[in-house]
Amino acid sequence: MDLRLSDEQQMIQKTVRKIMEEKVAPRAAEIDEKAELPRDVIELFKANQIFNLVAPQEYGGLEGQLLTLCIAIEEVSRVCGSSSMILGNQSLGAGPIALWGNESQKAKYLPGIAEGEIFASFALTEPNAGSDVAGMQTRAVLKNNRFIINGNKCFITHADIADVFTVFTKVAVEGKDKITAFLVDTKTPGISLGKKENKMGLRGSSTCSINFEDVEVPEENILGNIGDGFRIALDCLDKGRIMTGSMAVGIARGAMEVAASFAQTRYQFGKPISDNQGIQFMLADMATETEVARAMVRMAAWNYDNKTPDMVKFSAMSKLYATDMVMRTTTDAVQIMGGYGYCKDYPVERMMRDAKIFAIFEGANQIQRLVIARSILK
Repeated sequence: MDLRLSDEQQMIQKTVRKIMEEKVAPRAAEIDEKAELPRDVIELFKANQIFNLVAPQEYGGLEGQLLTLCIAIEEVSRVCGSSSMILGNQSLGAGPIALWGNESQKAKYLPGIAEGEIFASFALTEPNAGSDVAGMQTRAVLKNNRFIINGNKCFITHADIADVFTVFTKVAVEGKDKITAFLVDTKTPGISLGKKENKMGLRGSSTCSINFEDVEVPEENILGNIGDGFRIALDCLDKGRIMTGSMAVGIARGAMEVAASFAQTRYQFGKPISDNQGIQFMLADMATETEVARAMVRMAAWNYDNKTPDMVKFSAMSKLYATDMVMRTTTDAVQIMGGYGYCKDYPVERMMRDAKIFAIFEGANQIQRLVIARSILK
């Protein structure tokens, strides 16, 4: 396994970093304060072909490697967690189609997704079905060669801008419920958006509920076959967990850099606080844990790209470690900066709020521990 970045990956990394520092960093606090999806960031990603990273090459993507996408996501989240969700969710939305779609489905959606002209959302979670996917109540019933979907989804990222949902439902087959995934155009009659969540962090990333009332979907919109939905969800979440880890690494890195810079200019007792061994030890731990998390995320991405037998285990490990780490790191960044860190004049309080969700979504970290344990004990 060689995790050294190629020349192309280094170029992408530098390009994304430059764009984020020049165009998005000055806007990051405002994006959080207004709690509105930053349309200008979407246009920025489109203009610089950053969305190309989320799709396979044969459908207009750049290369289709998760490792390269994670490198870019880290650079985005270092500056603005909400903006990293734009790129990460576009990849998560593309995942079911790229992994399980037939040629017609791929040709219809993936080129537009790669260009940022089509937005896709992953509609899995329900009010009573979060970690317990099998507890979902949304149902599709076959009637006159069309499926009729009824149910509700919640906590769906970017549902308000999506053009297509991958909707997970139950379908009854010979008395047994089989989880099935459907591609559903968001303009289909019977779809309505519910509550837009007022969140603690990632406030510039919209999160909504969706209602489905007698929504008609043709049979050709099934992804894979009836009953493949659970496998599709797991395949996509394996990828999503690694992307979540890269977001966490980026935010941790950003918080550490702000805290280190502050420590060198904040004077107490006649010297910069960076001269204090206690502060130095905190920064050393923050830097070390961030590097370890980055190595784990990139290792997990490499395993995913190469479809190794340990792919699922490394995905869960990278998500677990990186997302627990980012909470410790951002908390320490606020502590180093004291009262200033607690105020919105500096970005670390925003980073700390953004960080918390990563241990919850894409599979709570308690679930990751179960996945890891089962892979060890099987």
